[in-house]
Amino acid sequence: MFSKNQKLKTWAKRIAYGFFITFAVLLCFYGSIYFGFWGEIPSAKKLANLKQSQATQVLDTNNDLIGKFYIYDRQSISYNDFPQHLIDALIATEDTRFYEHNGIDNTSLLRVFFKTILLSDKSSGGGSTITLQLAKNLYGRKDYGFLSIVVNKLRESIVARRIEDIYSKKEILTLYFNTVPFPDNTYGIESASQKFFNTKTRLLNLSQAATLVGTLKANTGYNPRLYPESSQQRRDLVIQLMKNQNLITEQEAKAVINKDIELDYQYYAPNQGLAPYFRAEIKKQLDAILQEKKYKNPDGEAYNIYHDGLKVYTTLDNNLQRYAEEAMQEHMASLQRQFEKAYGQNAPWLKNKPAFLAAKKRLKTYRKLKQQNLSDKAIEDSLNKKHKTELFSWDEPTVENLSTLDSLEYYSKFLNAGMLSLEPTTGAIKAYVGGIDYRYFQYDHVSQSKRQVGSTFKPIVYTAALENGMEPCSYFSIKEVTYTDVNNWTPKNASEVENKDLNYSLAYALSRSVNTISVKVLQETGIDKVIEQAHAMGIKSDIEKVPAIALGTSNLSLMELATAYTTYVNQSKPSKPVFITKIEDKNGHVIATYEDLNPETPKTEAFSEDTRQVMLEFLKETVNNGTASRLRSTYNFSNDIAGKTGTTQDNKDGWFVGIMPKLVTVVWVGNDNQQIGFSNTNIGQGANSALPMFAKFLQKLNSDPNYQNISQARFVKPSEKILKAIDCELTKEESFFKQLFGNKKSEKPFKKKRKKGFFSWLKKDKDSI
Repeated sequence: MFSKNQKLKTWAKRIAYGFFITFAVLLCFYGSIYFGFWGEIPSAKKLANLKQSQATQVLDTNNDLIGKFYIYDRQSISYNDFPQHLIDALIATEDTRFYEHNGIDNTSLLRVFFKTILLSDKSSGGGSTITLQLAKNLYGRKDYGFLSIVVNKLRESIVARRIEDIYSKKEILTLYFNTVPFPDNTYGIESASQKFFNTKTRLLNLSQAATLVGTLKANTGYNPRLYPESSQQRRDLVIQLMKNQNLITEQEAKAVINKDIELDYQYYAPNQGLAPYFRAEIKKQLDAILQEKKYKNPDGEAYNIYHDGLKVYTTLDNNLQRYAEEAMQEHMASLQRQFEKAYGQNAPWLKNKPAFLAAKKRLKTYRKLKQQNLSDKAIEDSLNKKHKTELFSWDEPTVENLSTLDSLEYYSKFLNAGMLSLEPTTGAIKAYVGGIDYRYFQYDHVSQSKRQVGSTFKPIVYTAALENGMEPCSYFSIKEVTYTDVNNWTPKNASEVENKDLNYSLAYALSRSVNTISVKVLQETGIDKVIEQAHAMGIKSDIEKVPAIALGTSNLSLMELATAYTTYVNQSKPSKPVFITKIEDKNGHVIATYEDLNPETPKTEAFSEDTRQVMLEFLKETVNNGTASRLRSTYNFSNDIAGKTGTTQDNKDGWFVGIMPKLVTVVWVGNDNQQIGFSNTNIGQGANSALPMFAKFLQKLNSDPNYQNISQARFVKPSEKILKAIDCELTKEESFFKQLFGNKKSEKPFKKKRKKGFFSWLKKDKDSI
């Protein structure tokens, strides 16, 4: 008996020792985690000063979000921005005892242990709390091999306890909602609300809130964009849990359950969404601005646009931008079909055509292979290797098995476009379309491209002429002239004129875009004076001193052309395009004001008020009866519009500039390969290639009553003096004598010779070629 008791005592001691050793080991193990052996545990001080990476927001003129710059797509908001049904949905789904525990819910843990582990009952739910999830969201998890789950859970429990000691329950909910990951690489409830429903968190309805909370269980599996049915089922479960806990009524639940989820998905990635070219330009400007020494964060360091949660306020108008993009897409899809059909089997982009062969030699891949001293055959073999390639299409993107040369041929056929609309008085950019699709064509035709501007330069020639004394009712013969001192250059008109014995007034010649007269006006005015006039109107590019500038051979950007045309509706002063109006930090403190970003420079008048009024009347005539008259005849616009079409040699560029009292819009259309133009003038002229894009844009503008201040704005009536000055016949027939003896094509030098004689020194000829 004694022996038996002794054995029991021995076993009891062993068990006690076993428990003690196990407890000691567990305690040491816990201590090793607590004191940072498995990695640093954030201190209370560090937890009290949490800094989270936040996306920079780009806002339009109405403070609507148009884009972000980020590594983690997150915007922090306050507790007051959370609707109560959002908070209720989270607590009902993730942590019903949130307000009762101190970060670790022991009751839930025991329930999970007994029901899930011992009884294999999977309906018992999880043991994690909102605070534990917050700890995981803040610091993530690490790989510790087979101990990973245990170590990470204990680390999170320590952090959760410290969070509960530092923050109130409201603050914990705020931290949680601002850090929790949502589908599509989105962090925080505000970013998720913007992305999936195009709204702010405070405006989420019950269905939207439950949908987003439902995704927390599995970001991918319950992504409403990818798996709408699974997401709907999960949302309905959230609603049911809320009803079971009396957080919503039966009626509120019935109004949501089994209803489709109505997404309004917004793309904020760099190559998707609204205004991608504009956002790319904003990023460039923002990078440059924040490099300046005066713009430093509170720590004295340069701001980081990917982390510091800045707010960038811009001039862009969300709705006008959408109208511009829609107009571009509608027109360019149709024009592309016309463009390809007109060429048929003789397209210049086809393989072995000169334009294609030249483009091939400009390929980076070709040049790299050439530098390796490979034979022509080896280079050709390499460029002909096929691989899966995603291709842009006006219908929808496709994936095909193509070689590098196949891709070159495919993309070489596409026309591209640029469009810029700005307020003439302020320069504020309202719409900015840099190309047909940023994902596939990232070259910006507004800020980066310079192309010949064709007849859109002619108003500058006429402006200079008027400013230098030419009368508005001056007349010029339309007959061709060969300029013997310019390599026998003979400017020709775009179309044959029935009666070559007519003289045209300036207004009529400009409205019909007569080339021969534009050159003659330039000759009378002087090349130097015209170039001076162009620079005074805001054009910065160099302009070659040749007579051909009268026909628009200068390479200019859309922004330069837009700036120049603002002078006609801005008291003769050019308005420089304005992008950014203000920059704030994440706390709303102003970093840079409008005055900082757009310093006021003395604006001098580029020409007189009389010249401005006359030129505006000339440009209105272009729309009413000239090359842009289809705005009246085809589109039936009654708006006050002035403008100018433009087409370059071989129909390589089509232009249209539309002037309205409160909006100046420039449109360009062409192929990025400047060897490829339209096959004929009927479809390639600016009136057909570029003007319709403006027309479609204006149709959308006219249909929106919110923009009547723009669409119904009227030009100021010209003075009586100007009306008298331009009150003359549009054309005059030459005298009988000139008709009889002047039919032959004239030849003369472009440069006017100095008159000789005793008083010739009194009249110095300043003109030069």
